[in-house]
Amino acid sequence: MNKTSGFYTVIAAICLSIGLISLGFILKDAALDVKAMERSVQVKGLAEREVIADTVIWPLQFSDADNNLEKLVSRVEQKNDAVIAFLKLHGFDDTEITKGSQSIIDKQAREYGNENHQLRYLVRSNIIVYSDAPDKVQNALSKVSQLAKQSIAVVQDSYETKVEYIFTGLNEIKPTMVQEATEKAREVANKFAKDSNSKLGKIKTARQGQFSISNRDSNTPQIKKVRVVTSVEYYLND
Repeated sequence: MNKTSGFYTVIAAICLSIGLISLGFILKDAALDVKAMERSVQVKGLAEREVIADTVIWPLQFSDADNNLEKLVSRVEQKNDAVIAFLKLHGFDDTEITKGSQSIIDKQAREYGNENHQLRYLVRSNIIVYSDAPDKVQNALSKVSQLAKQSIAVVQDSYETKVEYIFTGLNEIKPTMVQEATEKAREVANKFAKDSNSKLGKIKTARQGQFSISNRDSNTPQIKKVRVVTSVEYYLND
């Protein structure tokens, strides 16, 4: 390699170094600009609404026992008819009433049943009310003790016989609730922007939370609370 070639090689290396250093500064400035552009604030908006349940499932269960199985089954059928008559008297029709399962237990047939049972056979009968009129169920529930006059003791304090109230109109209120939650999130973001001497920009990301439906309280399960939280991230501008 002659002196001239070496000189040009050194010049080229110096130019390359200067170029790389300049590129580094340019990239650094660009990164700072991008970071400044991506200033943002993430906020949440809550929407809640109280609604009335529009569907109710009411299981009515009673038991009877006897040593004569045939006599017992016949008596249970008569009691089923009496329960259905009670329900119809309080406004329920055949489409709302279903005869559920009926179990027969032979206490003497149990492997562990060595004790002396006074009555051998036990029958549990279930009648299910499925209705879109919770008011009718509330009215009938307050008078179900009348069946005791016909020796029908309806079980009301077990998990299996718990009355279930359901709200099925969620899809109808979803759009307005999401809009309400988003508007509340924007109010919070606007306040933050104002307090930080910034201006609120466009939405960067948005995420809708899950809708939840719960009883308003333990005493009024027919009144439901619908809730949704929306998370929104906004750009901030100077």
